[in-house]
Amino acid sequence: MKPLRLVVAINPTASFGKGKNVGPAVVQALRALGHDLTVLQEPDFEQLAAAGRTALAARPDAFIVVGGDGMVSLGVNLLATTEIPLGIVPSGTGNDMARGLGIPHENTEAAIGMLAELLQGAPRTIDAGRVSFIDDKSSRASTRWFAGTVSAGFDAVVNERANRMRHPKGASRYTIAIGLELLRLKPIPYRLVVDGEVLETKAMLVSVGNNVSLGGGMKVTPAAKVDDGELDILVVQPLSRIAFLRIFPRVFKGTHVSDPRVAIYRAREIRIESDVAVVYADGERIGPAPVDVTVVPGALRIFAPA
Repeated sequence: MKPLRLVVAINPTASFGKGKNVGPAVVQALRALGHDLTVLQEPDFEQLAAAGRTALAARPDAFIVVGGDGMVSLGVNLLATTEIPLGIVPSGTGNDMARGLGIPHENTEAAIGMLAELLQGAPRTIDAGRVSFIDDKSSRASTRWFAGTVSAGFDAVVNERANRMRHPKGASRYTIAIGLELLRLKPIPYRLVVDGEVLETKAMLVSVGNNVSLGGGMKVTPAAKVDDGELDILVVQPLSRIAFLRIFPRVFKGTHVSDPRVAIYRAREIRIESDVAVVYADGERIGPAPVDVTVVPGALRIFAPA
């Protein structure tokens, strides 16, 4: 095996600290295989991103993230449109990107073993999404990349709630946050521009998927493919609480899309306008709408099963 120069970025607080042993296990395994490692571990994401940018200036053979979807987001935003591939060892709460890519997300040993094997071959190329928006803090035009999903409805509201919660520690936070937000459930007015076609509607949920799931396995866009050059856009029409509660369990199997009140559009570009909607990308807060979301085919190289 040819030794590689690898950067390993670790989030020691992944899954509220439950994943603290995964980073050292990854480092030990990769060093045992003879790879040359630069290990990054910083107190917060901002400092970790800065350290990542510095490490990438040396043009390593790959950038490995150890953590949840927040760490994947960090890696995607550092690597999109570059030639440096991303590797993932999931140890977070949701691990939705790993789920969609077929990377073991509940077995650390299997995930490390898969990564070690994949490093011997060529990475695959997948699409990434680009979100353009006006930063609500600086009022400047900004761009953020995502590989999984953009949330701009009830799902984003749940994300807001779940991210503020400290207990329970685990994916059940999302389920509890859903229950709490159901008490305030109401449709949101939107103006969507989907590949140039205008759709003015009220909706409970608007999600844009490059990948399949969010929130730890909720298959909001179950037919989405990371390498088809398109985004899947889910729009759920206004529903009563009872109707929403009947449909919601089906999201975990992806069968909700058969309901006539659920629509899926496929497009390369979508503009989301709303006076009240907040937007998340791969679980990371973007800010208030409007946003423009565009797929960039083949923007990301990644070590994942074909």
